[in-house]
Amino acid sequence: MFGKIVVAFDNSLIGQQIFDEAVTLAKATGASVMLINVISPFDEYYPNPFLTQTGMSYPVVSVEVFNSYLEQWKELKQESINFLKSFCDRAQALGVKTELVQGFGDPGRAICDVARNYKADLIILGRRGHKGLGELFLGSVSNYVLHHAPCSVLIVQGATHATIESPENKQTAST
Repeated sequence: MFGKIVVAFDNSLIGQQIFDEAVTLAKATGASVMLINVISPFDEYYPNPFLTQTGMSYPVVSVEVFNSYLEQWKELKQESINFLKSFCDRAQALGVKTELVQGFGDPGRAICDVARNYKADLIILGRRGHKGLGELFLGSVSNYVLHHAPCSVLIVQGATHATIESPENKQTAST
């Protein structure tokens, strides 16, 4: 069945759900797990050396700005590793053989590359429910992985915008 599972997630609301489903499946099948978090320069929290604290953009980067960028980058990488280690420890405490890897770049490609190198039988990742223009402009990691993965893919559905804004939810909230 599944011997090796790649679990791609981040520190979002759906991240915990992805992790829980992956650990449950790994325990049931005796699979080992590779946790991956991808740092992407397209994410809003990624440091930008061309923006100062005032939001001004300069065509030339000073030494101070560059050093500040390097420090922010170092902190971002360490936060990602700490995040992965905490989940790795939790999975191991539950009896699941777990490893971790930090990716960089395009998340979809990084996830597929890790799955290929790990010889994964399954990739588990989330879907945030972007549709239409949101998906076009923000991209869809899950869509990319679904079409380029070297193995099976399980997509955990996050709360969609349609679910959040449904008429039933509006009525319940207003009463």
